[in-house]
Parts: sequence; structure tokens; C-alpha cells
Amino acid sequence: MSAMSGQPKKNLMFFAGRTHPELAEQVAKHLDVTVTPQSAYSFANGEIFVRFEESVRGCDAFVLQAHSAPINDAIMEQLIMVDALKRASAKRITVVMPFWGYARQDKKHRGREPITARLVADLFKTAGADRIMTVDLHTSQIQGFFDGPVDHLFALPVLAQHIKERYAEDDLAVVSPDSGRVRLAERWAETLGGTPLAFIHKTRDPLKPNEAVANRVVGEIEGRTCVVIDDMIDTGGTVAKTVEVLLKEGAKDVIIAATHGVLSGPAVDRLANCGAREVIFMDTLPIPEDKRFPGMTVLSIAPLLAEAIHQVFDDGSVTSLFDGNA
Repeated sequence: MSAMSGQPKKNLMFFAGRTHPELAEQVAKHLDVTVTPQSAYSFANGEIFVRFEESVRGCDAFVLQAHSAPINDAIMEQLIMVDALKRASAKRITVVMPFWGYARQDKKHRGREPITARLVADLFKTAGADRIMTVDLHTSQIQGFFDGPVDHLFALPVLAQHIKERYAEDDLAVVSPDSGRVRLAERWAETLGGTPLAFIHKTRDPLKPNEAVANRVVGEIEGRTCVVIDDMIDTGGTVAKTVEVLLKEGAKDVIIAATHGVLSGPAVDRLANCGAREVIFMDTLPIPEDKRFPGMTVLSIAPLLAEAIHQVFDDGSVTSLFDGNA
């Protein structure tokens, strides 16, 4: 006999970086596994070291890291974890990044600019990643930047369910903060039961990041509770101006629903005082207590991530989690 037969087996192991331990523990709990123990620390000059305390040979590895500030350290730590798994003979490595760092740099607006979202994909491929799992990309075409499968998950069902339960008696209208989010707004409107659509016509100076001017509302919103939807909120300037314009144009109330709460600089103050009735985020990025205020609601992305991980491990369908729309 020239070959040796063996029992095929699959072994899921879950790993997590240091940026969002709360989310890692929640995902592990839903998967009914533990986060694989590791030694991870930074040297005095900022270099990061990671070593896993258990054998990972032949495992199906899922590596979770939130790309939160300082974002470069977060991405580098996840790259190092992937490299360590590859060199320790993990069978398959899936990078789980609920928020894709540098996703806004997905194209060149002018000459001599980088496409850094593509660079991030290339870095993970080089490090040894076989697959990427992420939530609500800034633009869907970023999936094509990675040479391998990308599981693009959507927070819309979780966010929309919260709104349907809390505002069942209100006349709702879905508002896109700009014309580029109209298709997403259409899906929101359908999920909420065919509500009216509107969008904000705005201008943005490419030389001034994080600044936009909301000009006018396109659509009928008078007397309605407006749901402003977006993939991320960074400094909060654009969405605060959007709320101001909507209330000025006769909206009854405004709810803000976004997946990723980057919340840089004055964002918390702007959101707390913009006049919105409620600001809803997923916990794809850590939102510490000092950045929360009474009108903020943070929903858990852990059940969705855990179910998607389970489907990938069992060679099931991730698309089925979204009624075939993923």
C-alpha cells in the first residue's frame, strides 16, 4: 500500500486581536468556543509580537480584529496574527474584519493618489489569508480587491428590526445622506415596508476631508420620522448637517442608523446635540462609555458574525442569512 488513509476532520479555532475584546468574547460565546489563548504585546518602539499558546496545525482559523484607532496598529497586529498562523500550518485562515480599514480610499479622485483599500487586501493576501469576512463595506466593489472569497455581511436586518420595533406607530421616511447611497436606501425602504425615499443633495471639496455641505432635501419628508442611513460616521459633521436640514424642511423627528461608529474628534458632541431623536450603531468598532450619550443605542453584531463563521466552517451558505441578497 503506497498511501496512508486517515479520518478527515475539521477543527474550528477562533482568534482575536486586542482592539475589541468584548466583541471577541460575544462571538466566541455564540460559537460555543473559547478565544484561543495567545501572548501579544508591543515593544517599546511600537513593534508588535504575537504567539499562540496552543497548536493550530490543520485548523480552520478565524481571526477577528476591529480596525479601530490607532488603526495602523490594529491592522498590523492582525497581519502578524495571520502570518503566525500560516507559519504554524493552519489549514485555512479567514480574516474577520467587521470594519475594513482604509475603505474610504477605494478609488483615485485625482492623479498621484493611492488606492489604499486595495493595498490592505493585498497585505492580507501576502500575509496568508485565504478568505475575508467583513460588514457593510463603504463600496461593494472593494470585494474585488481581494484575490479570494469575501463574505460581505449586512447590518441592515438588525438595524431595521430595531427601528420597526421601536417606531412601529410612526410614519417613516428613509433618507440617504447623499445620492451615492440611494440603492442602499431602497433596500432599507423595502425592509421597513415600502416607506418613502429621500436623499440629501450635497457637495464635497476633495481637498477638505471630513467636510461636506448639505444643500437641500430631494423627496417628501414633511411630518415624517426620517431614518438617516449610512455605513459609517467619523467626525459627524455631515450627518449633523443632514439632521439640521431635515428638521428645517419639516421632518417630525430624525433617527440616525449607521453600522460603524468611528466617532473621531468632535463627533460625539455633534451627534448628542444635533437634534436627532436616536443614534443607532452596531458594535463593529469599540464605542467606550465616554463616547456614549443617552440618545445612543449600540446593537450587537456578534450573532451575525458567529452565524456567518459557522456557515463558512460548515461549507454552508452565507447568502442564506440575508434572504439571498448577500
